[in-house]
Amino acid sequence: MTSKTSRGAFAAGTAAAFASIAIQPVRADTYSWKFALDATADHPMNVRAVEAFAKIRKQTNGQLDIKSYPNNTLGNVTAMLTQVRSGAIEMHGGAGGVLDTVVPLASIENLAFAFPDRRTAFAALDGDLGNEIRARSLDAGLVTMDKIWENGFRNVTNSLRPVRTVADLDGMKLRVSPGRLRVDTFRALGVAVTPLPSAELYTALQTRVVDGQETPLVYVETQHYFEVQKYASLTRHMWSGWWTLVNQAKWNSLPPNLQQILRTNMNEAAVLERHDNELLEEAVRDKLSRQGMLFNDVNPATFKAKLVANGYYTRWKAAFGDKAWDAMEKYTGKLA
Repeated sequence: MTSKTSRGAFAAGTAAAFASIAIQPVRADTYSWKFALDATADHPMNVRAVEAFAKIRKQTNGQLDIKSYPNNTLGNVTAMLTQVRSGAIEMHGGAGGVLDTVVPLASIENLAFAFPDRRTAFAALDGDLGNEIRARSLDAGLVTMDKIWENGFRNVTNSLRPVRTVADLDGMKLRVSPGRLRVDTFRALGVAVTPLPSAELYTALQTRVVDGQETPLVYVETQHYFEVQKYASLTRHMWSGWWTLVNQAKWNSLPPNLQQILRTNMNEAAVLERHDNELLEEAVRDKLSRQGMLFNDVNPATFKAKLVANGYYTRWKAAFGDKAWDAMEKYTGKLA
């Protein structure tokens, strides 16, 4: 009797133990990531990224939690690129003109006077040209999302004079964002080029270390360059954007469902940011005019002629290679 009771009690206890194990939920891995960029907190890129991170957090039930660090909080653009490659930060909003230090093709988006309008740029970089850049980024250990964010067409501002023809650039000291193509472009145009990180630019303009700079108008407003610049010349000399870059090892650590949620939301956010940026650029010109900046239009013919004369397009076609160049001209038409 005692033996039967003992065996029954043991069986019941064992069943209860296994039942308690069976109903214990499996604890899902969680991921806390950093996203670093040089745009200000109120720039559409950061605003839309923060919105996307909230959606990602909700859709993953808190498994993937991404925090944004805008305005060079984690270092200048070259430092951020180094950190995302090493895995010190997981994600970075990286400009093609800076990414070119490890992915030389990435700077092709900055080719002077290549894109006639922003929609051509989107078509090329969402399409075949972008596919070439994404493949080469992966070779450098960086996973790149399918949609590029818009920084916009870059224009020249300075404190000396309006820039109407290429001759007006002669001897002018301009800060040019670090990047081989950007620096070469302005040297070919006759500019005294000073590459500086964006975090140092306001002070350099204020103290006249440089006479001017070249960024989209939105940056002129958000970074308060209008306080230390007088002339805004609508050169629209190159288009620029930011890639969402993810450290490849960190990306591979995510389960496939989290990868898909991240990719979908970042692509959607980039498209929304493009629309925001278009509306903002229209409003910014009016605002900058009211803040005292003097605007002038530019005929690009003299600029392009000097670039051709200096072998600019021939040089960069050789650098990028026929395959990438053909992918570019599929959207832009013949460049030179």
